[in-house]
Amino acid sequence: MFVLDPTTLVGFHTWLSLIALVAGFPMTAALLKGHLSPRWNGIFLSTAFATSATGYAFPFNSVLPSHIVGAVSLVLLVLAGLALYAFALRDVWRRIYAITAVLSFYLLIFVLIAQLFLKVPALHEMAPTQSEPPFAIAQALALIVFLVLTLIAARRFSAGVPSTRAA
Repeated sequence: MFVLDPTTLVGFHTWLSLIALVAGFPMTAALLKGHLSPRWNGIFLSTAFATSATGYAFPFNSVLPSHIVGAVSLVLLVLAGLALYAFALRDVWRRIYAITAVLSFYLLIFVLIAQLFLKVPALHEMAPTQSEPPFAIAQALALIVFLVLTLIAARRFSAGVPSTRAA
């Protein structure tokens, strides 16, 4: 059952995910313009990190694909945080920030697509095991879009001068 009660672990984790997803759009849009949006970046990084971290609080008996995605996401988010806060986007850290932030957003979209195919009846009917073509096509399209967005953000943001202008 899909629970949005923030007092439960599932609800809290879901709200964090939704906030990170919402913040990911303006964060990425700013990077695509070569700018930094401190408000959206801060919200995105903190909630995306918390989302990935709280995913490990659910009971499990073995390592699941969600744990691997969560671990990759945490590594990307730590690198993004270091680039932004520890290295102040100096030199190569601007490009590292753009790449890791957008790829972190992609992983949230990847999980969102998986959750939609699990929880939305019409989508679940099309791909009940998530190994059917509709699921693969949705994930492939998301991957292609985010690879292009990552390349554009890396190029435009790393070419710019450090900016805290809200976009």
